[in-house]
Amino acid sequence: MEEGRMSVETVDRVAAVTTGRPSTPLQTSWFEFLLDGSLLENHLQKSYPDPTPVQLIIQFLEQASKPSVNEQNQVQPPADNRRNRTLKLLALKVAAHMKWDLDALEKGLTIPVLNMLLNELLCVSKVPPGVKHVDLDLSTLPPTTAMAVIIYNRWAIRTIVLSSFPEKQTKPGPHQMNMLSIVQQEKEMTENILTVLKEQATDSISVLEGALQLKKDFYVHTLRTLDLLAADAAANGETESSTAGLRISADELHCQVNYDLGGIFFQQGCTDQTAYEKARDHFRQTKELFTKLDSTVHVHLDEKRLAGYWNACKALTEDCDPSDTQNTPYNQINSLIRAHNHQAVIEAFIKDNMCRSLPNNFRRSVLREFLYKVQQGESSLDEVCYKLCVCNAVRDALEGEVLSVRFHQLLLKPSKKMVDFILEVCTLSLGKDRPSESSRRNMATFMKTLCETLQELPLLTGVSSHKLFVELLKEEDRKVLVEQLRKRSATINLSAKPLPSFYDIPASSSVSIGQLEQQLILSLEPRRIRQILIELHGMAERPFWRVNSKWEVPKDYINVILGIKDNLTKDLVYIFMAKGLHCISIKDFPHARQLYSTCLELVTEFSPKLRQVMLNEMLLLEVRAHETMAAEGSKERPPSDLVSRVRGYLEMRIHDLPLRQVVGEECVAFMLNWRENDYLTLQVPPSLVMNNPYIKIGQLLASTCKELPGPKECRRTAKELWDVVVQICSMSVQHKRNNDGRVGLIKQRESSMGILQRSKFITFIKKLREPLVLTTLISLFVRFHSIVRDDIVNEVTAEHLTIWPSTLLNIQAVDVEAVAVTVKELVSYALTLNPNNQSWLITQADIYFVTNQYSAALNLYLQAGAVCSDFFTKTVAPDVYSDQVLKRMIKCCSMMNCHTQVAVLCQFLREVDYMTAFKALQEQNSHDAMDSFYDYIWDVTILEYLTHIHHKRGETEKRQIAIKAIGQTELNTSNPEEVLLLAAQKRKKRFLQAMAKLYF
Repeated sequence: MEEGRMSVETVDRVAAVTTGRPSTPLQTSWFEFLLDGSLLENHLQKSYPDPTPVQLIIQFLEQASKPSVNEQNQVQPPADNRRNRTLKLLALKVAAHMKWDLDALEKGLTIPVLNMLLNELLCVSKVPPGVKHVDLDLSTLPPTTAMAVIIYNRWAIRTIVLSSFPEKQTKPGPHQMNMLSIVQQEKEMTENILTVLKEQATDSISVLEGALQLKKDFYVHTLRTLDLLAADAAANGETESSTAGLRISADELHCQVNYDLGGIFFQQGCTDQTAYEKARDHFRQTKELFTKLDSTVHVHLDEKRLAGYWNACKALTEDCDPSDTQNTPYNQINSLIRAHNHQAVIEAFIKDNMCRSLPNNFRRSVLREFLYKVQQGESSLDEVCYKLCVCNAVRDALEGEVLSVRFHQLLLKPSKKMVDFILEVCTLSLGKDRPSESSRRNMATFMKTLCETLQELPLLTGVSSHKLFVELLKEEDRKVLVEQLRKRSATINLSAKPLPSFYDIPASSSVSIGQLEQQLILSLEPRRIRQILIELHGMAERPFWRVNSKWEVPKDYINVILGIKDNLTKDLVYIFMAKGLHCISIKDFPHARQLYSTCLELVTEFSPKLRQVMLNEMLLLEVRAHETMAAEGSKERPPSDLVSRVRGYLEMRIHDLPLRQVVGEECVAFMLNWRENDYLTLQVPPSLVMNNPYIKIGQLLASTCKELPGPKECRRTAKELWDVVVQICSMSVQHKRNNDGRVGLIKQRESSMGILQRSKFITFIKKLREPLVLTTLISLFVRFHSIVRDDIVNEVTAEHLTIWPSTLLNIQAVDVEAVAVTVKELVSYALTLNPNNQSWLITQADIYFVTNQYSAALNLYLQAGAVCSDFFTKTVAPDVYSDQVLKRMIKCCSMMNCHTQVAVLCQFLREVDYMTAFKALQEQNSHDAMDSFYDYIWDVTILEYLTHIHHKRGETEKRQIAIKAIGQTELNTSNPEEVLLLAAQKRKKRFLQAMAKLYF
């Protein structure tokens, strides 16, 4: 059967012939070109050859460079035989067909492949081996030989420039994992080639500058000349093949070489300012030659990029050529900036809002430049920055673009001067001539946005009364907008004194119901509210508690309040309570007290039930008022009267009284926050613990906190608290039989098994401020999270972990995601209360570490060290920077490619980790400042290793820095122990301070 089967390829061929259906042409295999000499030229002449030319080059060179295996099964370098020589020649022929277009070759080939191709070109072009290119006299070499040298050195400097651009690393997918070693090999080869090219960059530049001195035509290899070379293996560079190649005029070559040289000099400009001038001169010659050329077959350059280079060079070299009319707006702005004529820059931007000749990205870059100067300490430029930001915002608005975040930030703190300037720019930007309809429409939208963003009434009036506002917006639009703004300004300042005009309205029948309702919405004075409602009820009999849809009372009380028979009293009670709740929410406690007191007075006359409701709400008001003071830094304990009222509420039992759960919840939180643990653990009635989940949790937390300093066996309440929390974070699990008969588990998230839903539990936790209570909860959740995560290597740490159980019985019922979210929420919340708690900082850092957020983790490890050492002026305690924390800091630095920092931190461990330090120092792609960290190394062994590494790599300057560091007298190993210890401590502090500046 096997022998009788046709291959898939044969089946396809047969099917195509017999059925007559169209088929995809089969791809030509690389070896077919070896068998048929004429096939390559015919293949390349096709419109869409498959494989493409660059794919062919890769295949030919890959096959030619495959290592061979001898009879003893030893791997040998590729054999220099006829097959491999032909394959290399075929690769060169393809490149010749592409006319040696480096743009196309660089896009399709990797650096190692292109390096191999061009070295082969040098070889076949008879470039003398072993002689530096800079030592060759191009004028005496045969034309194709000289051209091979020029192509190679052009590629060398272009590759240096291209490699300096940042590239996004592609992450390998699962199917690519087996290719990682190949990718790694290619990466290492690329790095090695780049190292050599960079070392020889000066020579390559000299070779190309020499080429610019040659005024004769140049010749480059074609398919025909390469065939001639192959046919006459003994021929030297003087054969006719040398001048039989493709002719390239001197102007074409000089244009291309000037462009490439400009690129390398521009790249060098960041370290050598004079290089920008050289780049400018080369780009100038490029431009001149490019305009002079009739055809540009052999010149491959990006004209937009050339224009960008040219403008950048002129700006960087302060070169203003009056005769150069191209891009004058750029030149004008750059020269004004250099002359410090900032007012003229602003005027130019306003003028450009009409003609719009400057691209937006250029305008934004000018603003960024000024902002950078302000950051460097030039605060006098603050005004220039905000004015340029306004100019750019108006330009964006005119074009219908989204306004920048920076402009919105400006409007958060507006001044009259700023608003006047915005209006001035808007007016000038529309111009004197009739602006387009779209510009008018966009500007009207901008004016609306401005009104909606500004909060202060005088500023709003300034905009809404401005000539432009009146011109651009239709009358009805203006009226609607002004009315909206008036309402909004009233609701924003509910706690502020209402506008005087409303008080001036006489309370008579001539006043409309609408005006009285407006006063009712604005007023916070109980007597005034009562007066307005009496007047309203005299004018119309309807429910005025509905006037404002934002007035809300708790749903627990709604039936009792709406059950009041007298409509005026109903409105009063509803509105007093709704306004009181609003005042509490904005922390206006004095007004809330007035409103509630008046309401209590009112309901005492007719409803004991509502009287108790108001007393409960007044208790919640006082609890919140005291908690707000504490959150703002007050250390004053609550008065004993308030504590007694809280206890009274917790123990209260009145039949048929509507109770808000939040009152009980906040009372329990209040008791925990003010460490009333004795009451919660000893005096609270058992029936209350059974019926109120908040009291149950409060009692267990108080008991656990009381036991924490005690002996290890006091774990009963901790175990009870643990069980309650586990239940809260578990889900009910049902068994269900699937279609195939197997029994599966279904978790129901919404049906929590605990005494409280998780969301309510989180809300309760976020009302706690007491550090020990929060530390206990963090400790519990960290242990809980560790068990469900089951990752022994990457565990999160916290205080008091040993008091909790180490196993879970019903682990499959736990909502693992909920536990993970709770840990993060809890620690983040705790740190908002005290950002300097070193234990919480370490826990938060660990959470980031185990979720691979290394930069954030390192930041927090450093913060934890800083807060316990007065910003590293003292030694960090060893229990804070334990070996585990230090190893995690080392891993963070390693994952961020900050290998020198890794080496420094390896010294901090109780036993110096030389293996990790040496491995880190071997890395060549370190993203930190390398030698600037050598001063922080005190371990002589590491410093000696550094000098060895730099010597091996030929890095003389860095080696000298390392040698200088070793030579410091305080590091001499024959010094007394205390001197060496002092030297280490000094370097530790300085290093940690430097790291803090980097990562904070």
